[in-house]
Amino acid sequence: MDRFDNSPETALDWYETGKPVALATVVQTWGSAPRRVGAQLVIAGDGRFEGSVSGGCVEGAVVVEALEAIEEGEARLLEFGVSDEDAFAVGLACGGTIRVLVEPIGSVLPESILSDLVAARAQREPVAYEVNIESGHRALQRDRYPERMRMDRSGFEEDAKTFVSVHNPPLRLIVVGAVHIAQALVPMARIAGYDPAIVDPRDAFATAARFPEETVLTDWPDEAVAKLGMDARTAVVLLTHDPKLDDPALEAALRAGVFYIGALGSNRTHAKRVTRMKEAGFTEGQISQIHGPVGLDIGAADPAEIAVSILAEMTAVLRGKA
Repeated sequence: MDRFDNSPETALDWYETGKPVALATVVQTWGSAPRRVGAQLVIAGDGRFEGSVSGGCVEGAVVVEALEAIEEGEARLLEFGVSDEDAFAVGLACGGTIRVLVEPIGSVLPESILSDLVAARAQREPVAYEVNIESGHRALQRDRYPERMRMDRSGFEEDAKTFVSVHNPPLRLIVVGAVHIAQALVPMARIAGYDPAIVDPRDAFATAARFPEETVLTDWPDEAVAKLGMDARTAVVLLTHDPKLDDPALEAALRAGVFYIGALGSNRTHAKRVTRMKEAGFTEGQISQIHGPVGLDIGAADPAEIAVSILAEMTAVLRGKA
C-alpha cells in the first residue's frame, strides 16, 4: 500500500452511495514500473476514477476494463507493457510491465471485507488483504504475514496464486525537544513518509516560526504523547538532554511498544538513563529497545548530519536490519 493512499475508503464511500465501483490494484511489476505493487485505482460505473496504478501510462485502459468488469460482475487480471517513451513521460528512464487486478465491489470483493479493511485502517490496525486469483478466496489477515507487514511489501506468495496487499498505518514520529536537530530531522522524516509531531513545554523552543506547518505540542511530554497516541508504527526520538522532559515520554514509549526509541546523549548519559529506567521498574529487555546514543555512528558533526544518522537508524530498525 502506498503511504496515505485512501483508495479503500474512496471505494467504500462511492459504493455506499449506490454507485457501482471497482478497485484496481497493481499486483506485480517487472522492470522500471511507474507504480509500486499495491498501488490502487478506484473506478466508478460512470467512468470517474481516483488514484493511480501507472502514473498515467495505462489508466485509461484500466478504466475501460474496469467498466466492463463491473458490467459482467467478474474480476479481471490485466497485463500492460509500459513503453520507454511513456515511462519517460512520468519520470522514469525506461519502461516495464505491470499486472493489475480489477475487482468489482459486491460481486467480487465482498462489501463486508472492504468495510472491515477500512475500519482496521481507521483504527491504525495493520492488516493484510489476501486473494487467491485462481480460487477467488478473499480474506483479511492480521498475523499471517509478519515479514511482509514489517517490510511494507505487497506481492504474490511463492505459490504465485495468493496475492497479499499490505495495509499498514502511516508511520509516525514523535520528537521530544524542539531543538536544532529536530528542525533538521522533522522535514527529513516527512519526506521519508512519517507524520511528525514535536513536543516541548518550553515556549522559547516550541514555536510555529521554528517548525512552520508542523504539529507542535507544548504540553508536558507524558500528556502530549498520550494525546498523540503511540503504537507499533510509531518512532520516538528524545532530544532534550533533560531527564525531567525525556523520561516521561520514554516511559510511555516503553509501555506502548513503539518500533523505535532513540535518545540523545553520550554513553555516560545513557548509562544513567538505563539506571533510572531500571529503578522505574522496566526490564532489561524493555530497556534494550532504547537506542542511545541515538543514531548510527556515521561521524555526524552537525544537526543535519545527526538527523540523517537518526533517520537511517529508524529505517534500519523498521526494516529489521542490524
